[in-house]
Amino acid sequence: MPEKSNEIGQLLKELLQKHALSMRTLSRLTGIDPAIISKIINGKRKATPEHLQRFAEQLDVPLSALYEAAGYPVGQSHSDLNDSITQIQSILNSSNLVDKEFRLEDVNQELEKYQNLSLTEEGTETVRNKFDEKVEKVGSIGPFIHDLKKMYERFIWKKGTKMELALMGGALLYFISSVDCIPDLLFPVGYLDDAVVIHWVMNALTLKK
Repeated sequence: MPEKSNEIGQLLKELLQKHALSMRTLSRLTGIDPAIISKIINGKRKATPEHLQRFAEQLDVPLSALYEAAGYPVGQSHSDLNDSITQIQSILNSSNLVDKEFRLEDVNQELEKYQNLSLTEEGTETVRNKFDEKVEKVGSIGPFIHDLKKMYERFIWKKGTKMELALMGGALLYFISSVDCIPDLLFPVGYLDDAVVIHWVMNALTLKK
């Protein structure tokens, strides 16, 4: 039965027309069965995160635009983060891509590891060389990109105490890493743990002022 709203179907139709592609050609490019593409376009099937990722790569469209059209929540305010854990775990379970429980303790442990790395020459060079590339990939997802850019400027120019630089560098390395507590493939949920980390660090920096 068709969905009440089929914004994703209309958007995909427009993108196919723009690029002069048929559904069969899109199927060949993405590896997604043409019958599945047809059902998504006609509102008879919900696109999965993996479907949208492949569409974005081949249709030259921001992933966030596809997610919004498909009805996935894009972006989340800091005040909502503490209320999101149950939702995060539910989506992870349904995705079958992660078989462990999402825990804030795990995020904190990873952050501490990256904080230590950020104080090394290797960590600094990783931030310098990889940050812009990751931001470009993510686009304007979430409310935390602005905070990240401010952290990046302070970290690169060493504007802060050793403790503050470790906090900022740890958050930046966590964001850059593709191996974190929630796979970034699970967009936009895959970036919620990054948002948690950035929220923690921004609060810590504020308290230290």
